[in-house]
Amino acid sequence: MHTIESTTGLRERKKRRTREALVRCAQELFALRGYEGTTVDEIAAAADVSQRTFFRYFAGKEDVALDVQRTIESHILAAVCARPAAEPPLTALRSAVVECWDGIGEAIESVVPLELYVRTYRMIQETPQLLAAHLRRLAELEDRLTDEIARREGLPAEDPRPRILVAAFSGVMREVGKRWGDLLDGDMEGFRRRTAAYLDQIGPALAENWRS
Repeated sequence: MHTIESTTGLRERKKRRTREALVRCAQELFALRGYEGTTVDEIAAAADVSQRTFFRYFAGKEDVALDVQRTIESHILAAVCARPAAEPPLTALRSAVVECWDGIGEAIESVVPLELYVRTYRMIQETPQLLAAHLRRLAELEDRLTDEIARREGLPAEDPRPRILVAAFSGVMREVGKRWGDLLDGDMEGFRRRTAAYLDQIGPALAENWRS
C-alpha cells in the first residue's frame, strides 16, 4: 500500500511540475515574442515536452495563458466560502480577498516570478481574444460567488441582491487589477492596500451624496 501511495504521489508531483513548466515557459515566450508570435510547438519545446503532452494539460495557447488567473479565482472563491457565517456579505467578500492575498502571491510565485505574471496580466488586458476569455471566466466566478452569498444568507435564487453585490464587487476587482498592472509593478502589498481601499468605497459610493 505504501509503495502504491508513494508512486501515486510521485506521479502527481511530476504532473504538477510539467504543468507549471508549461505555464512558466509560455509566459516567458509571451513576454519575449508576444501572444500571437508564440506557438504551441515553441511552448512545448521550451518545456522539453512533446506537443502531445502539451495538449494533455491545456486546450491551447489561450488556456495556458489564463492558467494563473484560474488559480487566483479558485483562491478567492475558497476564501469566500470559508468566511464565518455571521459576517455580512460585503464584509465576507472584502475580508476573503484581503486575507487570502498572501496565499495568492505565494501560489503565483510558485509557478512564475511575480513580475512575469504582471506582464502576462497586461497582455491579457491588451489582447482581445484573451480579454474576452478572461471576462467569460470572471462571469462564471461571479455566478459561483452569487450562489455562495445567496446560500450564506438563506435567500432564494430569484433574489437580486446577491448578484447586485457581486457585480459591484467584481467591478471593483477589475478596476483595481487594471491599476495594479499599470502602476504597481507587481507590488502585492500595495495591491492588497489598494484593493481594501477600493472595496471600502462600495458602500459610500452607492449611498452617499457625492456633492455634499
